[in-house]
Amino acid sequence: MAFLDNSGDIILDAVLTDTGRARLAKGDGTFKIVKFALADDEVDYELYDDAHPSGSAYFDLEILQTPVLEAFTNNASSMKHKLVSIPRTTLLYMPVIRLNQTYSASNSTVSHSDLAKAQGMFVVAVDKETEEVLLSVDQSGTGILMGETLKGGSYIRLDQGLDTSEISPSYTIDADLNETQYIVELDNRFGSLVSEANHSQAAVSYIDDDNIASYYFSHGTDMGYVEENQETDESTKQVIKGPRGTFLKFKIQASLELNTSSYLFTQLGGQQTWDITAASVDYKLKYLDSTVRVSGATTGYSVDIPVRFVKLKD
Repeated sequence: MAFLDNSGDIILDAVLTDTGRARLAKGDGTFKIVKFALADDEVDYELYDDAHPSGSAYFDLEILQTPVLEAFTNNASSMKHKLVSIPRTTLLYMPVIRLNQTYSASNSTVSHSDLAKAQGMFVVAVDKETEEVLLSVDQSGTGILMGETLKGGSYIRLDQGLDTSEISPSYTIDADLNETQYIVELDNRFGSLVSEANHSQAAVSYIDDDNIASYYFSHGTDMGYVEENQETDESTKQVIKGPRGTFLKFKIQASLELNTSSYLFTQLGGQQTWDITAASVDYKLKYLDSTVRVSGATTGYSVDIPVRFVKLKD
């Protein structure tokens, strides 16, 4: 990986994705580029200087000369912030996706809060024995996803809409700003997605060469995952201040390999101690950190959710 010098002539550096190269390698004449994506991950728009002494021609010069990454094919680390085209020139606010940790009165959408263990993460207990231990630490199950039984515990919810107090949430969000399809990416070695309500297994759309599984959820088709947000009040249960679109919710089921083996924990993870103060008991657990990426197929907005898979040490 390297940076390209953007201070002179404009450089176009394009590569095929791993999927594109695989299809090109078939050599049967069916390969055809039908879509591409643009992103501005490297650009810091705060560099725009409208007080530049040399005049308006120099306001955006530093932005235009920002070094950009050379093109690379690893989808797990490229183009987090994809560009979208919206033809309207009167648009004042862009739609966003926010992790909702205030929706449930029982804190079932809240991430874990213990700084020493997994603050800000959702913790997935990969087997029943680990589930029981973690619930003995915190009977509410706050921030803990039951990776084997899937019963109780927490789930992940994300809300979409216009996060501004300038427009009342009672207004209906415009159709072209309403996110109707979500793409969720998760390391297939570690787990899979299930619905929050009936724990049905989600269908994997694609698994790439890095073992990243992609799931596509659509409003109207995947009702157990994507629903219309019909709440129009200013309740503390809502994280979108303005007009609201849809919301996505799901749980994570631990993979069979994490459930039955410690191999990946040993190779890729670490070890930590969880204690029960009242009982003066220390439990040693192996952990493995990962990320779930949720992207809007319409708006291109993406959110990375930190997840820690844990297993009681043998």
